Amino acid sequence: MSKKLGLPEPNIEVQRNILEKTELHSALKTENKTLVSGKPDSLKNGELADSQGKIWAIVSLSAALLAVSLAAIFIRLSEREISPNATVFNRLWIATVVFGVWNGADAARRRLSGAQVEERSNYTLQDVMLLIAVGVVSSASVGFWAWSLSQTNVANSTVLRNLTPLFTTLGGWLLLGRRFDNRFLVGLAVALSGAIAIGIDDLQTAGDNLVGDVAALLSAMFYAGNLLISEHLRTKFPATTILMWRCFMGSILVLPLVLLAGDRVFPYSWEGWLTVIALAVVCQAFGQGLLIHSLGRFSSEFVAFFLLLEPVITAIMAWVLFSESLSLFNWFAFSVVLAGIYLGKSSSSVAKK
Repeated sequence: MSKKLGLPEPNIEVQRNILEKTELHSALKTENKTLVSGKPDSLKNGELADSQGKIWAIVSLSAALLAVSLAAIFIRLSEREISPNATVFNRLWIATVVFGVWNGADAARRRLSGAQVEERSNYTLQDVMLLIAVGVVSSASVGFWAWSLSQTNVANSTVLRNLTPLFTTLGGWLLLGRRFDNRFLVGLAVALSGAIAIGIDDLQTAGDNLVGDVAALLSAMFYAGNLLISEHLRTKFPATTILMWRCFMGSILVLPLVLLAGDRVFPYSWEGWLTVIALAVVCQAFGQGLLIHSLGRFSSEFVAFFLLLEPVITAIMAWVLFSESLSLFNWFAFSVVLAGIYLGKSSSSVAKK
C-alpha cells in the first residue's frame, strides 16, 4: 500500500520499541515519584503518631496522679466510721470486684462482637509467684506507711516515703542491669531535693522517731519493688489483671488484721459506703489502673519519679479545700520538683525500649 502511494515503508518494529520504551519510562517515573513522595509522608505519620502517643501517656499518668492524690481525703473521711485497716480492706475488696467485672465484661464484649480474643500464654509458675509477690509487696508498703504515721510525724514519713524513685532506680541498676544518662540522674536529684524540701520545716531526727522512720523507709522500698514487678508483668498481662491479683491478695492479707484487732469491718452509714466506694473506684481502680497501664510506655523509674508530684498535688488540694497555708518556700519547693521532672522527662532513659 505504501509502495503504491509512493510513501516510505515505516519500520513497525522500531516504532513498537520506541513506544514500549516511552511507556516504560513513564511508568517508572510515576512509580519513582510515588516512592519518593511517599517516604517522607510515612515518616511524618509515624513521628506524629509517636508524639501523640507520648502526649496521651503523660496525660494518662497525670490523671492517675490526680486520682491517687485524692486518697488522703477519702481516707480521712472513711476513718470517721472505721479503722485504717478496715478502710484498706474495703478499698481492696471493692476494687477486686471492679476489676473482676471489668475483665469479665471485656471478655463477653469480645465474644459478642466476634472480635478475635487476644491470645496470651498460660500462667506459668513464675507468673503466679510474681502476681502473688506484687500483692504482698504492695500490701507491705501500705502497712509500713500506716505504721510509720503512728510512730513518727507526718513530715518524716512523707519525706522518707518519697525516696521511692531512688530505690526504684537502684533496683533497676542492680537487679536489671539498667543504665541511666546524666540528665535523668540530675533530674532525679533535683526532684528529690524539692520533695524533701516540702517537709523540711517539720523534719525531726529525734531518736524516739527511729522506728517510724525505718518503717517509712521500708514502705518506700516495698513500693519500689511493687513498681519493678508490675513493670515486668506488664510485658505479658494487662493492667487490670495485675491489679485484680494485687487487690485480691492484699484484701486476704489485711482482713485477719482487722478481725484480730476487733475493728468494725464495714461502714454503718451510706456516707461511709460512698466514701470507701469512691476510694476503691477513683483511687484504686482508676488511679492505680492508669498508673500500671503507663508502665507499658514509661519505665518504672520515671513513673516513681513522676509520683514525686503527689505531695505537691496533695498540699495544693489541702490549701484549696481546708485553707491550709502554703509559704513562699513551699511554692519554691514545688517549682524545684517540677524542674526535676522536666529534666527527667527529656532523658532518653524514660521511654521503654
